Amino acid sequence: MCNTSVQWKLVLAIFVLLGVAASQSTHKTRSLVVNGHRGDVIVYQIDGKSFVELDTLVRITNGSLSFHNDQMVLNLPVASDPVDDSPTSASSTSAGLSPEFMREAVHTLAAMKDWMNTVAYAATHGVPGDGSRLVVFHDQAAVALRLSKVAASSASDRSALHLLENQFNSVNGWNDKLIHERRIMDTGKYSMSANALSSDENYLKLSNCATFLDNMISTTHFHDDYACH
Repeated sequence: MCNTSVQWKLVLAIFVLLGVAASQSTHKTRSLVVNGHRGDVIVYQIDGKSFVELDTLVRITNGSLSFHNDQMVLNLPVASDPVDDSPTSASSTSAGLSPEFMREAVHTLAAMKDWMNTVAYAATHGVPGDGSRLVVFHDQAAVALRLSKVAASSASDRSALHLLENQFNSVNGWNDKLIHERRIMDTGKYSMSANALSSDENYLKLSNCATFLDNMISTTHFHDDYACH
């Protein structure tokens, strides 16, 4: 079968995925198999139609997504060996996170929490400086993340690693944002109220993702959540 034909059928299939009728807007995590690649995705059900994020589809299939002016180019790999949906195969693909990865992931989460808490404290207490004292927390989290990457040995591990990497990048972006605000003397808004961070969308998203990752690792199985994207 022509590869182009296969890819177009896959893209079209995304918009009729599962064919589940739903209320106006809900979402749930489901297992998706595309071209022989299996992964957990968040299925958004809106007005009776089911959708998945293109970024998630690209990650599962090891494909690529690029942008050229107003055009999106989605490339999906050719089909691999058919997925065996027998009970034996299902149990192996739904295997939980490996002990080695979970151990390193816990250390990574702890390092990122220390980083987040230090940045939050500096912002809410008006701690002076140019951000150079935060470099050590960045580096500790980066080292822990690399160890988690080395320990990732299964599809579930790699999916969870992707969320850890998202969280690291988000914390780093928030860190840089607050450093910039400090340089332009715009951090007073955080120290004027004890609950100032509760209205900061970036901080709330980071906190929600951190809580989700903690809970996910404690279950020993991979799950996905929009807070970490």
